[in-house]
Amino acid sequence: MRTRINPLTTVRNLGILAHVDAGKTTVTERILYATGTTHRRGEVHDGTTVTDFDPQERDRGITIFAAAISCAWDGHRINLIDTPGHVDFADEVERSLRVLDGAVAVFDAVAGVEPQSESVWRQADRYGVPRIAFVNKMDRAGADLDAAVAAIRERLHPAPLVVQLPIGAEDAFHGVVDLVRMRALTWGDGGDMVVGEIPEELAGEAARRRRVLEEAVAELHPGALEEFCARAALDAGTLGEALRDLTHSGEGVVVLCGSAYRNRGVEPLLDALVAYLPSPLDVPAVRGTGESEGQERPADPAAPFAGLVFKVNATPTGRLTYLRVYSGTIEKGDAVWDSGVRRTERIGRILRVRADRHDRLERAVAGDIVAVVGLKAARAGSTLCAPDAPLVLEPPSVAEPVVTVAVEAVRSTDTDRLAQALARLAEEDPSLVVRTDPETGQTVLSGMGELHLEVALEKVRRDQGLDVNAGRPRVAHRETVGRGVSGFVYRHVKQDGGAGQFAHVVLDVEPLDGDAGFVFRSTVVGGRVPQEYVRAVEAGCRDALAEGPLGGHRVTGLRVTLTDGSTHVKDSSDTAFRTAGRLGLRDALRACAMVLLEPVAEVTVTVPDAAVGGVLGDLAARRGRVTGSAARAGSAVVTATVPLAELFGYATRLRSRTQGRGTFTARPTGHAPAPAVTPVR
Repeated sequence: MRTRINPLTTVRNLGILAHVDAGKTTVTERILYATGTTHRRGEVHDGTTVTDFDPQERDRGITIFAAAISCAWDGHRINLIDTPGHVDFADEVERSLRVLDGAVAVFDAVAGVEPQSESVWRQADRYGVPRIAFVNKMDRAGADLDAAVAAIRERLHPAPLVVQLPIGAEDAFHGVVDLVRMRALTWGDGGDMVVGEIPEELAGEAARRRRVLEEAVAELHPGALEEFCARAALDAGTLGEALRDLTHSGEGVVVLCGSAYRNRGVEPLLDALVAYLPSPLDVPAVRGTGESEGQERPADPAAPFAGLVFKVNATPTGRLTYLRVYSGTIEKGDAVWDSGVRRTERIGRILRVRADRHDRLERAVAGDIVAVVGLKAARAGSTLCAPDAPLVLEPPSVAEPVVTVAVEAVRSTDTDRLAQALARLAEEDPSLVVRTDPETGQTVLSGMGELHLEVALEKVRRDQGLDVNAGRPRVAHRETVGRGVSGFVYRHVKQDGGAGQFAHVVLDVEPLDGDAGFVFRSTVVGGRVPQEYVRAVEAGCRDALAEGPLGGHRVTGLRVTLTDGSTHVKDSSDTAFRTAGRLGLRDALRACAMVLLEPVAEVTVTVPDAAVGGVLGDLAARRGRVTGSAARAGSAVVTATVPLAELFGYATRLRSRTQGRGTFTARPTGHAPAPAVTPVR
């Protein structure tokens, strides 16, 4: 009897992750070309890429928006998401990782593990996404696979399992030795792969590295260890299965190498992601909350439908909602339940995504990543499910904005259109926040960085045809408690006819270590404040955190303890105690010694050796604190912690100091005490 193969075993939902300029988009383009999805190789520098289709992406030469595309390889369907590499768009990566089953981490063979490489790796760790590593740009001067692997081991802490040996170095790089099957894979100028024998001069080194690979795998995999002890070697089948298991568990990461730009190493990469990365059936069933806690939905087309929205895009032809289907099946015209807003929506159309192009589908099943048309209220992070089987899935986390600008329309008649355009932006990108300043009445747009806001406003100008003025960017300060108060008494008494309001609370306020958020607790005994009123006091205290006494900034890093209080038999209520919590904590903060916090970033600057002195002086003038430096192939890499407010316009200053040869990256790392007067540049 023939065994029926579940088609989900041939599906791979993968992302491409890396630091900016490591070559993610070029890798994606070569994958599309190798799989026959495209018939010409798109180039980032020519603006002809498939996934970087937005005009701003092509103008700037970087990925800004996560783009999904489907292709096929060796009987498998690969749903691929090319993610941004710039730190300002880290939330795009976060939302993508939430719905992926695996990822390819791309590293520069010269630079190794760069700051944003480390950040996206940690993001993937949070969601437990298995990865393989591709060391790109092996044709560049200074390319060193072993150095890149050492950086992966030291900075990312997985066990790197190197399955290839380069053939040729730098400009002469033209192939790899496959250490699993012990064969040579080479590419000529035409880009076609040729399979052959291992060159004689590399045979000894290949055998040594195969032995190192077998020993590393045997140390981590019990099945491989058993065979290794019995035979003192591993056959290709056992080695492949062990590599797959270690990739799924996260105990090891398979490392390959190549040059995507020269189309060398792409076919083995495709074979590896099919062989080692998981299908939807290989990952645990998705868990959510519903009518009972801890519900699971298996990747089964026959199960009740459940899916998670990870991206929303408003296009000239309609609103596209990008969806990962975790279980069940949806068809055109089906009604689905949006658990977030608790309303029923109807699926108008289902589309297979190909970047900015789409193919219509009649249905989508568990394991699919598709776009749907017709949903009006769904947002990124919304759970869609069958109306008769409600479920709420954990949404991706959203980082707090760190930079703000005031925005206004040039023409007063465009004010309403601008408000609508900004609301649409915030709908598409949850990391953008739009609000009205209560003091000035200005519209304020907040985001993850200067480039993030610049891209958002340019999108308004291009898509909506609006002339927009933006103020100078400002950082989002925070306030915290330097020295607290104990036994702060607040009474809320209000009597204006009819039922009055009475609430009496006694609060202790103390600082927490670092920027640690907010902790509330109650030590009231004897029922002097009933439990339902304690919850109201906590809610009121959280309300008070929105504006601190120093400058109206959000307050963080404090613990509030309700130590005592009293009630009135008639006039006490939830509302009264919530008001007492809000006003009481507000007054208590005025009695505390408060500290203003400013966001800081870890900056990595790469400059020619001759320019190091000038760059160090400039960083010192920007209140930067140098934390490390290293030499790398005629250049220096300087790491420093710098207040984010001092980095506005730094790219231009750095280029002028280094004749255009210096580059830098900045990664927000939290908040630090600000000086009494922040210099204005």
